[in-house]
Amino acid sequence: MGKTLKRSAAFTALARALTAGARGGPSLGARLAALPRMIRATTRGQYDGGLRLALMTAATAYIISPIDLLPEIPLAIFGLADDAVMVTWLAGSVLAETERFLEWETRRDSVIPGHVTP
Repeated sequence: MGKTLKRSAAFTALARALTAGARGGPSLGARLAALPRMIRATTRGQYDGGLRLALMTAATAYIISPIDLLPEIPLAIFGLADDAVMVTWLAGSVLAETERFLEWETRRDSVIPGHVTP
């Protein structure tokens, strides 16, 4: 009974984290939904996230790639450490960059296009 209770509490906490952002920020769902818009705005030159997006793409390719800096077979736990570091960095980068993008999107929508006249 105790393990079931702990498991249900963990799933409840996960559901809350997915639906509501931490510290009043955007929810995880809103951040993930912003990824395609962020990529599109970056490729069109509207958003300045090109370098950060390239680094996140490289990290994703490294994680997916079967070629590692530290191979898992001979190095056991140390071989997994480089992947764990990359996954942690990638998750933090995606969270930070999507929050930055959502703030940019909000500011951009509040600006009225036109010319400044003296």
